[in-house]
Amino acid sequence: MDELNTTFHKIVRASGGANKSRLLVLTTQGGTPSQDLMDDLYTTISGLRDGNLVATVHYYSYFPFSVNIAGGTRYDDTARNDADDAFARMHHTFVARGIPVYLGEYGLLAYPDDNHPSPIERGEALKYYEHVGHAARVAGVTTALWDPGFAYLNRETLKWRDPALFAWIRSSWTTRSGTASFDKVFLAKSSRITPQSLTLHANGTEFQGLWHGEAKLAEGRDYTVFENRLTLTAPALTRLAGDRAHGVNSTLQARFSQGLPWRIDVVTHDTPVLSNATGTGEKFTVPTQYRGDELATMESTYADGTHAGPTSWTPYQEFNKAFSPDYPNGSIILTTAFLASLRDGDPATLTFHFHSGAKVRYKVAKSGESVTGTALKES
Repeated sequence: MDELNTTFHKIVRASGGANKSRLLVLTTQGGTPSQDLMDDLYTTISGLRDGNLVATVHYYSYFPFSVNIAGGTRYDDTARNDADDAFARMHHTFVARGIPVYLGEYGLLAYPDDNHPSPIERGEALKYYEHVGHAARVAGVTTALWDPGFAYLNRETLKWRDPALFAWIRSSWTTRSGTASFDKVFLAKSSRITPQSLTLHANGTEFQGLWHGEAKLAEGRDYTVFENRLTLTAPALTRLAGDRAHGVNSTLQARFSQGLPWRIDVVTHDTPVLSNATGTGEKFTVPTQYRGDELATMESTYADGTHAGPTSWTPYQEFNKAFSPDYPNGSIILTTAFLASLRDGDPATLTFHFHSGAKVRYKVAKSGESVTGTALKES
C-alpha cells in the first residue's frame, strides 16, 4: 500500500495543472480502520509532506450486527463500543495530527433489499445510523453513505426510498436523538395485560413525554419514568391495544428536547406456531403462523452439539443467507445453501428466536434429496 499510495502521489503531482495541488485521497488496505493499518497510512502521508492529502477508511459496524449473524440482533454495548473505538482511532491517528479523514463508505453490510425482509430490526438500524453520525461528527470525520445500486436513493427519481431512515441520518449530522432499549412493546394475547417497561437512552437530550398521535399521554396515569426506566401502565396499554388483534395495535412517540421522536409500537402477539413439512434440497419452507411476532434469528445445532449450517463458527446462522422469513406467505424459508450444508441422515434442531423473546424449536432432516421438517413440542 505504501508503494501504491506514494506512486499515485508522485504521478498525479507531476502531471501538471491543478494536479499540483488538488486534494488526493489515500487509503489503508481494504479501507480497514484497524490501528496497525492506519498507523501505516499515517507514516506514508506524513512522509510525503503534502498538506493536501486526505486519509480514507470504511466503517460497516460490528460484523455480527451488520449482517445479523452470531446472535447480533441488537445494537448493543458491543456494537456501540465498536463504533466509538473506530472513530476514536480515526481521530487520534489522523484528525488530531492535521490530516482530514473521509469515511469513503459506511452503512450496514445487510443493506435494504426488495427481495428479502431486512435482516436488521428497524429500530436497531436507526440507533446505528444515529450513533455513527454523532461519532463521526465528534471525531471530525466526513462521511459518505455507501449505496449499492438503488438501496437507499432511487437514481432515476432522486427520491430517498426510505425517507424516515434518511431523516435519522440527516438529523445525526447536527444533533442527537433519544432512543429506547427497543421500539416495540409486546403484549401476549393469551395473558392479561400488565405494565411494560423500556429503558430510555436520552443521548444527552431530555425526555419530554409520550404522544399517541396528537394526544399527549399523562405521566403518572399512563406511564411513569424513574431515572431512565419508562413504564407503561396496564390501563394505558389496555386502551392502546384495542381489540388486541395480532400485530401492531397502536404507535407511540417518545419525544425528547431535540432530535427526532422515537417510535414505539404496541404489539399484540402469541408464540408463533410452526407446522410439519416436506420438501427437497432445492426448496423447503417451514409453515409459520407468526401471530404478531417477527423473526430475529435462527440457532442450528446437531445432537452432538456441533453447529449445523453454512456458518460453522457459530450456531446462529446468517439472516437471509441461511434462512429468511416470508411474512406474506406465512413461512420461514430455509435456503438452498443451508440445506446443502446439512449432514445426510443427521437431523438438526433449529431454534427460531423472535423479537418478543419467544423461542420455537423445529427439527429438520435431510435424506438424499428429501427434506423433512418436524415441529417440536416445548418441554
